[in-house]
Amino acid sequence: MSDKPPKIAVFVDAGNLWSSYKILGKVLDFNKLKQFFADKFFGDIFKIFYYVAYPREGTRSQNKVDKVHKFLTWLKKGLGYDVIKKPLKTIFLRNKEGELIYDQDTGEPQSIEKGNFDVEIAIDALRYSSAYDIAVFITGDSDFLPLISYLRNLGSKKKVYVFSTDGCVSHELRTGADGYFDLKDCPEIHEGELMNKEDRQK
Repeated sequence: MSDKPPKIAVFVDAGNLWSSYKILGKVLDFNKLKQFFADKFFGDIFKIFYYVAYPREGTRSQNKVDKVHKFLTWLKKGLGYDVIKKPLKTIFLRNKEGELIYDQDTGEPQSIEKGNFDVEIAIDALRYSSAYDIAVFITGDSDFLPLISYLRNLGSKKKVYVFSTDGCVSHELRTGADGYFDLKDCPEIHEGELMNKEDRQK
């Protein structure tokens, strides 16, 4: 039996992470994330992957767009995260007949923004599967259940854990991994309270 500590790969779905912390009313301390998982699973971090969709130019104030890119640069160059990013995709809403739905007040077509990383996360989890012993997914999307099941079946030594919180995690992920952890029970990585919009403007 090898005495080497297990290698840990962390896959962060930024959209789900942000939703979780809005529910919790907390702010995540990204500086502590690497050490937190190393301590929790008694291993060494292989990589922390951070998947994020950023706003397209012209959809937000330039100041806000610049802040997003500055933050992602800090994660990558300052903390050593593997940042995988792409612009948010605008999806126009349509009715059953396929016609655009318009806002009654503005007259503009209604739309939502999405940044789905299911494929990218699955590819990276499989591409590097031989390089880690423990996979940690910070997400609550049930679409990842087949991936998690596949990884668990690669061998008895491969373990998979899910981190999310109530309201952001599916029942399938709660029970489909080797363990589920609620982020509210992880105060070690909470930096402080999340300010609401009114407080930020003061």
